[in-house]
This record gives sequence, structure tokens and C-alpha cells, in this order.
Amino acid sequence: MDRAHGGAVARSAERVRRLEHRLQALFALGEARRVPPHLRGVAGRSGHGIRHGRRHHCQASPARPRRQRGTQSQAIGASRGGWTTKILALTDALGNLVRFKLLPGQRHDSVGVDDLIEGLTFGGLIGDKAFDNDRIRDELIARAAENVISQHPNRVSPLEIDPEIYKWRHLIENFFCKLKDFKRVALRAEKTDRCYEAVIYLAATVIETR
Repeated sequence: MDRAHGGAVARSAERVRRLEHRLQALFALGEARRVPPHLRGVAGRSGHGIRHGRRHHCQASPARPRRQRGTQSQAIGASRGGWTTKILALTDALGNLVRFKLLPGQRHDSVGVDDLIEGLTFGGLIGDKAFDNDRIRDELIARAAENVISQHPNRVSPLEIDPEIYKWRHLIENFFCKLKDFKRVALRAEKTDRCYEAVIYLAATVIETR
């Protein structure tokens, strides 16, 4: 840039760029470290979009509750075979799924029986030795339902069951065999229990419509 006397003016490249593009430097912030009012957005807003949780004197995470992550609430637990999920299912007399409940691998099968039979009317319940306890038997007596549950060999006072009716327990076994044909069910491919339940419902629907 030549002046009238023909001498050169030495300036920094940043200032030359500002002159060429007609740029204007941002004014310094005020004493309160805020943008001056005439540079703020509409209705006096600064436009930074800072959450309320960060508007204090020190740096911190946003003041909002965070969900605890992990497997403690996803029906996953350690069993003899490793980390797994139990599917406790109830079928009707035709072998179709009525209800099911997910349990962690370390929980006993009899824990979820109350939720499965709650509000249902039935004439009898067929189960294996895992459901042989006095609490479930008392519940069946109160419902006037026939008890067709296999007994533990060490039971002090054995109870008689109808062996012909007990043969129909193969219906629930057949259902689980068909359910395990679905890879996402057999491998517990879903992360959350809700997604896993949805996959089981879809698989049971396909099984029933075959």
C-alpha cells in the first residue's frame, strides 16, 4: 500500500484482511463479562443457549437427574452357566403363550409364579419340581385348582398327582423348543429387558400363527 510520499506501510496480515473484507472487530466484553445490550439477540437474549444447571460460579455437570446404567434392572444375572436371563412362561391347554416373566439368572423359578397366575382362572396347574413349594400349593388350594406339580424326592409328606395329566407338561417344553429357534431370543441379543420382551412377544405370535 503506497502513501503519497511513495513509502510502504508495514502492517500485519490480519489488519490487511480486515480492511479488504471490511470486517469489524468484536467489542470487548463489559465488566460483568456479558455481551453489550446492543449486540444481544432478540428480546434481550444472549443466544448462547446455556442450560440453567451451568449458570453458577464453578464448572459442573448439568443439574439434572441421570439414570443409573447397568444390568441390575435388565433381568440379567449370574447363573451356573454365566450371565443369563430366565424366561418363566405360562401356556394354555393348547401350548399357546398366555404370560411370561423375565428373571435374572440367579433367581429361583418359583419367585415369579404369583405374577403369572394373578387374575387368571384355571382348573389346574402343571409344573416341574422347581415349583414344588408349600406357598404355591396353598395358592392352588385357595383357587380350587388341581395341583399337578412334580414333587421333590425328599418331600416329607408326598402328595399324589395325576400321572396322565402330568404328561401334558410337554406342551410348555415344546413351546420353549420353538421359541429357541429364534436366534435373538436364544442368545438374548437385546440390551434392555423391554426390547427382549418385545422380541419374545413377536416370536410367540409367529409360533401361534403357524
